[in-house]
Amino acid sequence: MRPLESREHEVIIVGAGVLGSAMAYSLGNQGRKVLLIERDFTEPDRIVGELLQPGGVNALKNLGMGDCLDHIDAVWNTGYTILFQGEKAFLPYLFEDGKPMQGCSFHHGKFIAALREKAMSNDNISIKEASVTELISSVVRKKEIVGVKCLAKNQQSHEHYFAPLTIIADGCFSKFRNCLLSKKPQVKSNFVGLVLKDIVLPSPHQGHVVVGDNAPILLYQIGTHDTRILIDVPGKLPSQADGSLKRYVEKAADALPEYLRPALIQALSTQRIRSMPNSFLPPSSNSTPGVIILGDAMNMRHPLTGGGMTVALNDVVLFTKLMRNVIFENTNEVMDIMQIFHWRRKHFCTVINLLAQNLYSLFAADDCTMRVLQQGCFYYLQSGGVWAEHPIGLLSGIYKNPPLLFVHFFLVALYSIFRLIRSKGLSGLFLGPFVLWEACCVIFPILATEFQT
Repeated sequence: MRPLESREHEVIIVGAGVLGSAMAYSLGNQGRKVLLIERDFTEPDRIVGELLQPGGVNALKNLGMGDCLDHIDAVWNTGYTILFQGEKAFLPYLFEDGKPMQGCSFHHGKFIAALREKAMSNDNISIKEASVTELISSVVRKKEIVGVKCLAKNQQSHEHYFAPLTIIADGCFSKFRNCLLSKKPQVKSNFVGLVLKDIVLPSPHQGHVVVGDNAPILLYQIGTHDTRILIDVPGKLPSQADGSLKRYVEKAADALPEYLRPALIQALSTQRIRSMPNSFLPPSSNSTPGVIILGDAMNMRHPLTGGGMTVALNDVVLFTKLMRNVIFENTNEVMDIMQIFHWRRKHFCTVINLLAQNLYSLFAADDCTMRVLQQGCFYYLQSGGVWAEHPIGLLSGIYKNPPLLFVHFFLVALYSIFRLIRSKGLSGLFLGPFVLWEACCVIFPILATEFQT
C-alpha cells in the first residue's frame, strides 16, 4: 500500500497546455489540491492552436480566465471569409445582446504562457517541471492508477507522486494514449506554416479559407504585424531536404490573391518551413479507474475549423461542473460520472468534429463528385441568411445542436445536385445520385465514430 502521507494532492494533471492549465485552475478554484506537471514550462512555439472560436472565448470566461486573452497582442475576429475561384463568401459571427460575437487569434505560446501564469496564481495548485515516465498502478487493484513516476530536469532519480485521480492532458503526441485507449489517430494530411509580415487580408479581422483546385489554405492574423498562413498538404509530406516541400508551397501561392503572393515568397526565403500533422481521433470513454485522458490525447479533429481549443475548454467547463461535489477517492462514482461526461459532451464536440472532417473533405475535393459538393457548399454559404448563420453558429461553438448540422449538410448536398442539374441538364440528373451517395460516404462514417465508446 502507498503511504497515506504521500497523497497530498487530490488530482495530478499531466500536461500544462490549454486543457491542463485550464483544468488545474478550475479544480483549484473548487478548493482541490492540484499538482500540475509539465515537461517544459518555457513558452511553446507551435503553428496551430492559434485561433479560439467564440464558443471557446465564452468557455474561457466561464472559467474565470478571460483575462488570459489580454496583453498577448491578440487579434479579435468577427467571422470568416471564404475565397473560391475569385469569389467571396462572408460568414460573420452571430450577435449576442445586440453585439457581434468575437473569436480571438494569437501566438500560441503567448496564450499558453498566460494560461499557465493564471493557474500558478491559485494557491491550491503546485507545479512540477518534469517528464512523467510511468503511471503507477495500485498494489491491491492492479488496473487502478494511483499516481505517476516522473523525472525532473537534470535529475537522475525518479520521483513518485500519488493522488486519487490523474488527468492525462499531454496533447496530440500523447505518451500514454496507447496504454489507455484502443483508438489510434489517423493522419491524412499535414499543415505547413509560415508567418506573413505586415500584410492586410482581404477582410481584416476575419479568418480566411482559400479553396480551389488544391487543398485548402488558411490565413488569419495572430498579432499586430503577423499573419499565419497554413497550407494543407494531403498525403505524405514532401521532403524539405531536397526542396520538394518548398516547391509545393510556391505552387500553392498561385491560389492566393495576387497581392499576397510576394509576402509568401518573402517568408519562404527567410523562415524555416514548419509542419504539423492533421490528425483525426474519435472520442473514447475512459475505462481505467483512477485516470482520465482528455484533450487532444483523447479526441482530435482536422484543425481547418479551429475547433480544438473550443472543445477542450468546453470539456473543462462540463467536467468541473459534473465533478463539483464528487470525492475523487470514490473511484466508482468518478467512473460513472465520466460515462455521463462522455455522452453529454457530444452536444458540442460532435458538431465540431463532424464539421472539421466534413468541411475538409469538401474543401480538399479531389474528384468530380466531391467538386460538385465543394461548389455547392460555397454557393450555399454565400447565399447568406440562415444558410450561413446556422453553419457559422455551429462552427463557432455557439450552436450545440448535432441534428441542425445534419440537416444543413444534406441541404448542401441537395443544393449541389440542383445546381448540377441546372447547369448540366439530363447528364446532371444522372450524376445526382452519385453526388448524394458521395455525401453519405463523407458524413456517415465520421458520425458512426461519435456513437462508439
